[in-house]
Amino acid sequence: MKLKINMLLILPLLLSLGEVEKGYAQKKTGPAAFNGVKYIDPTIGNVAPLLNSNRPLVHLPNQMVRMFPKRQDHLDMQITDFPMLSLNIITPQVIFGIKPYPGVLADTGWYRRLTYDHHFETVKPWHYSVRLTDDDVLTEYTPGEKTGIYRFTFPAGVKKNVLLSHYYAKGQYTVTDGNTITGKEFVNDANHQQKGVAYMYGKISGRPESGKKQNEKDWGRYTVLGPPEKHKIVEGERAYFSYPENGPATIEFRYAISFISEEQARKNFEKELTNVTFDQLKNKGQAAWEKVIGQIKVEGGTEAQKRSFYTALYRCYARMVDISEDGKYFSGYDKTVHEDKRTVYTDDYTWGNYLALHPLRAILDPEKEADMLQSYVNNYKEEGWMPEYPKHFGDRPGMFGAKSAVMFLDAYRKGIRDFDVQSAFEGILKNAEKSTFLPHRNGPRGALEDFYFAKGYYPALHPGEVETDSLVKLKNGKRSAVAVTLGASYDNWALSELAKELGNQEIYKRYAPYAQNYKNLWHEKTGFFLPKDAKGNWIEIDPKFDGGHAGNDYYNENNGWSYRWNVQQDIKGLSDLMGGADKMEQNLDQLFREGLDRPKPVFWEKFPDQTGLIGQFGMGNQVTFFIPYLFNYTNSPWKTQKYTRLLLDTWFQDNVFGVAGDEDGGSMSAFAVFSAIGFFPVTPGIPSYSITSPLFSKVTIDLPGGKTFTLIARNASKANKYIQSATLNGKALTSLSFSHQELMSGGTLVLEMGGKTDKKWDIKY
Repeated sequence: MKLKINMLLILPLLLSLGEVEKGYAQKKTGPAAFNGVKYIDPTIGNVAPLLNSNRPLVHLPNQMVRMFPKRQDHLDMQITDFPMLSLNIITPQVIFGIKPYPGVLADTGWYRRLTYDHHFETVKPWHYSVRLTDDDVLTEYTPGEKTGIYRFTFPAGVKKNVLLSHYYAKGQYTVTDGNTITGKEFVNDANHQQKGVAYMYGKISGRPESGKKQNEKDWGRYTVLGPPEKHKIVEGERAYFSYPENGPATIEFRYAISFISEEQARKNFEKELTNVTFDQLKNKGQAAWEKVIGQIKVEGGTEAQKRSFYTALYRCYARMVDISEDGKYFSGYDKTVHEDKRTVYTDDYTWGNYLALHPLRAILDPEKEADMLQSYVNNYKEEGWMPEYPKHFGDRPGMFGAKSAVMFLDAYRKGIRDFDVQSAFEGILKNAEKSTFLPHRNGPRGALEDFYFAKGYYPALHPGEVETDSLVKLKNGKRSAVAVTLGASYDNWALSELAKELGNQEIYKRYAPYAQNYKNLWHEKTGFFLPKDAKGNWIEIDPKFDGGHAGNDYYNENNGWSYRWNVQQDIKGLSDLMGGADKMEQNLDQLFREGLDRPKPVFWEKFPDQTGLIGQFGMGNQVTFFIPYLFNYTNSPWKTQKYTRLLLDTWFQDNVFGVAGDEDGGSMSAFAVFSAIGFFPVTPGIPSYSITSPLFSKVTIDLPGGKTFTLIARNASKANKYIQSATLNGKALTSLSFSHQELMSGGTLVLEMGGKTDKKWDIKY
């Protein structure tokens, strides 16, 4: 009896201790420790709607080494080989190739295709694995910052070879000590106008037979098409490591990349890979991803929505990339190695990423955003032009305009000031005053820019009229006259506003009027922006279909229905041009239901970029990202909620078709991230956000300084997607907007959700 009494006394204590232990475990691993990395699937969107596919990128967040298998796309069931680094992830542009080859070493091994099956392939941001079907070789990869490790596991009883090649002509390899190799890749890519040298230092496990071979001088560029006899690698040195049948089954190749020197590549190798195993590097990579992905936690929604959301968030860390190497970096702008204690970045493009990717980083990591902005300033000081498409070996001629002005203004107004603001201003002013506005051009301005500043618009040619401008003819290009005029108006607005912020009244007053130049091409009869010739006469075209390939004579990559809305800097002015908020709403309604008036193949033959269509709205290109949010500037803001949900549900699904167009390394994914969590920066340069219907019932964003911003969507469901009321920190909102300062101060935004669409909100421009 006494024993029973004691047990009765002890049992509650044991249960209590158990609950304490359980609670502690929940604190560490329960809801508070939720991390979205398990939802990331890099194969989402790997089959393009028309143009470039997304790649299953394996890398660390914003780090230099990025890898994906070299193949045409997800549906190509043969792998060419495995790169050691991707300079450009869309086209793609890669350096230093490696592949396993079982059996007797032969020249054919270097161009032999590797067969595989997606069911034997696993992709995580920090780890890649595939079992090659014909060869029965398990190939694995895990990345470091400037390094990576390949691990090949061969079947028993075969000779084992690891083959290295180049993607550009005249590449060099030097093998020493049997298992150590250095290499040079002479990048010379005319398509990207990139030229420079990359260096590699690597070691392979064991004591293999090793050597190198010289390609035939008449062998052409390594191609991914055609029969095997035409799979010839580029002129240059090839290297190999060979092991006997009774050698180790598993072989590791560990390497580092540098853009400074072979010696620096060796230092990068020693810094990251000394006494580090494959699994340790993999685990370190997973931890790095958990840290950044864990900044945004979501609750509610479906498993598919979480997969799409967290995969989009992962893609936002593909650009820019850290090129600092032991306090130094190679600049492709003056071809010089510089010392800089600050982290330096490259690989970006302002035209697409100013819209959402840079604004997202301004929330999640403003310190890193400041480093990236300073990297732009460095490039300006090194070359004399503010870059728009900064790459490893210089500024790539990209789209059109100078969205660096918008990018710097947006950051400055959001309190990001830790960069050389005066030099940044100097650079964007020089671009505005002295550089060409033409698409896919770099260099000084010409007669068309002179005309723009004198007359307030870019002059266009009539259909069939012969081009006379020497800068346009230089690359057989097009003027994109309407798109350039609209883009320059926004860029000039940003320049004038930054000048005002910095107290430069002279530049502010000079450039502020140019922000209104968009009005010079407003064709009141049709209600579209149409081109004018140099004499001021209208060129009355069909804005849906005219203008040459991709509409590039007058628009660019999209038609006039898309560019009808490109006045982010003056939405009130655009609304007034259209006849007020109700008329703008009617025009938006028509955008989302306007037909093609021709078969889809005919339309897309001309506009291959304008994909992800809903009516004439194209989700698949950066021009349109902010348009669904313009309903918030009408008397029916519920339509923003309707269409952002429709776009996410339709064009951002969790499968290989799950991206609407050229994602371009974060730009489209940043749109998806913002829209899924319920707000969007409609006008970068104005530090505020426009609210929409979130996919999730709760979103928690961990902010710098230990603060937290929480969005709660009460009663949210598939049907209850419309906002009935809203409060921010307990204060009722009258408009569907809030400021960047309110977000970064932390707090709670509560949305009461329902099915009714009759809620009226103030319009806040």
